[in-house]
Amino acid sequence: MAKPGGRRGVVILLLSLPLLLVLFLSADRRVLIASDSQVPRLLLTGQAGMTTPDRLLGGLLAEGVDEKSCHSRYQSAMYRRNAGRKPSPYLATKLRRHEALQRRCGPGTAAYNNAVEQLRSGENIGSSECKYLVSISYRGLGNRLLAAASAFLYAVLTGRVLLVDPSNEMGELFCEPFPDTTWLLPPDFPLVSYTNFSVGTAESYRNMLKNNKVRDQPLPAFAYIHLDHDATKQDQLFFCDEDQRHLRDIQWLVMRTDNYIVPGLFLVTGFQEELDMLFPEPDTAFHHLGRYLFHPNNRIWGLVTRYYDAYLAAVDQRVGIQVRVFGIQPESPELLEQITKCTQKENLLPEVILGTGTEEPAIVAARKPPLSKAVLVTSLKSWYYEKIKSMYWEHATATGEAVGVHQPSHEEYQRFGAKSHDAKAWAEIYLLSLTDVLVTSGWSTFGYVAQGLGGLTPWVMYKPDNGSTVADPPCGRDISMEPCFHAPPFYDCRLKRGADTGKIVPHVRHCKDVSWGLKLVHRSDRIAP
Repeated sequence: MAKPGGRRGVVILLLSLPLLLVLFLSADRRVLIASDSQVPRLLLTGQAGMTTPDRLLGGLLAEGVDEKSCHSRYQSAMYRRNAGRKPSPYLATKLRRHEALQRRCGPGTAAYNNAVEQLRSGENIGSSECKYLVSISYRGLGNRLLAAASAFLYAVLTGRVLLVDPSNEMGELFCEPFPDTTWLLPPDFPLVSYTNFSVGTAESYRNMLKNNKVRDQPLPAFAYIHLDHDATKQDQLFFCDEDQRHLRDIQWLVMRTDNYIVPGLFLVTGFQEELDMLFPEPDTAFHHLGRYLFHPNNRIWGLVTRYYDAYLAAVDQRVGIQVRVFGIQPESPELLEQITKCTQKENLLPEVILGTGTEEPAIVAARKPPLSKAVLVTSLKSWYYEKIKSMYWEHATATGEAVGVHQPSHEEYQRFGAKSHDAKAWAEIYLLSLTDVLVTSGWSTFGYVAQGLGGLTPWVMYKPDNGSTVADPPCGRDISMEPCFHAPPFYDCRLKRGADTGKIVPHVRHCKDVSWGLKLVHRSDRIAP
């Protein structure tokens, strides 16, 4: 005979099963599992059962990298509700070939050592299998990421090994993107002053043109490509086929840019067929390039996952708001009003009930359990976060939704080259990319990177013509998730005259936030008359 205590235990268990089932089904459809390295991971579950996120991102990433050395590489997919767009099979194949090139010709190989000796001697071997592109890193983190992605695509298109200048934290924020090799330029690089190259550097391609040396033999040991915001018309001839032919056989190229130049590469006729195969959807270029290249190292990934788990994991919707404050700009009531009008007008956040508070109990009591929203605010200033948080704490929402407002850090002003500043900035960019909807500030490279990594077409807050007024409309949906090229060429290489380069290729159009800038859009989006 069973003991009475045992029967009571069975009865209690049976009575608790319905409650356990309800709790399981309402737990935001997430379960926690442990990886081989004992690092917790989030798995999204579907209606019919558990589905495993695609940790290789549709073939974008290669297998075989030690997970302990870079947790984020294979775990990031488990933190994204938006799985993102799938890369083309051709892009995946091309990336595997490029990884092989980086291993065959990169630092530490005989080929690299030989190439460095040729550079040191001032000689060029035009027929060499291994050619190199050095990308100079400078300015803010957003600029550096966009520049590195641009340089990488150019390296892929031209069969060059990409080597990134390790200064300005580029060697301390990211995992190595290429398996079994490094993308960082070694410290013994012979061009010791390369980080000081500028528009006036004698070895610039502009000066080669000016001095009629583009057809000289032998070719120079290296050429400097200046595509910064102050690039001249001669520098921007880089985006012409004839000039690409001149550069093709120079073994070493050094590039400086603070821009996302990828839309300009789509203007180069000789690259267009290859780009069409790499990116059948042109508006995914940075989405794929960024997710392939930029993996937070384990220290930064810890910042991301701890914050995500504490404040963002258990809500129904995550809303990102990126507030760009320029220089020592003071707190702006007009900008706060613009944020509020934008998010409420576009139904991203609920309106609040302004009154005595007597309306609240009846409204709340009549509603079902409220949906929850987490607002992630990123800004150098804390003032905007505090005002938005106070608004949703002090007033009930008209919809009954519960709104929590969070800000990871506020550095007050941009600190170029400061390690802790860049670490927090990278963590916050990545957290923004994990939101479900995103509001960004126009002109901001910080926002550009977040929207691209997340596969999010943002609502962009426009800069008013008069800084003391609120833009009308306060924001608008962007035409794609791609970053904007702020300093594009205005030259038709075929006709050899000035032209509106936003009207040459159907999927390269002008940006909404920077009217003269260029942006990649979906092929079906034709140019408006």
